[in-house]
Amino acid sequence: MKINIGEKSGKTYKMDLEQDKASVFYGKILGEEFDGELIGLSGYTFKITGGSDNSGFPMRRDVSGFNKKKILIESGVGTRNITKGVRNRKTVRGNAISEEISQINIIVIKEGSQPLSEILGSTKGDEKNAA
Repeated sequence: MKINIGEKSGKTYKMDLEQDKASVFYGKILGEEFDGELIGLSGYTFKITGGSDNSGFPMRRDVSGFNKKKILIESGVGTRNITKGVRNRKTVRGNAISEEISQINIIVIKEGSQPLSEILGSTKGDEKNAA
């Protein structure tokens, strides 16, 4: 499972978890906060903001459950630039994390004693600017 960690400064760090460590997320819901010790970042508190499954379908906060569902949506997650007032039927994933979720987006709520840049290394943007 891949995890994208967003900081308040706008930087994003990527982290890969093995399947056995990723099982701690199963059953958690979008918007839920968790302690950073679950992913090896003690002192931090994170909030789950989104994700996508192994087929690329995005998770949506207002669709409950684990399964994929076809919903009629006008705007928000899972849509592109749609003419105002036009609704489309799109397939999205529910708001609960299961084994089929391959990527999770989280943000930092409370920072730990060590900055993420020291723990996880530099971001792709930092590497570009350093060259």
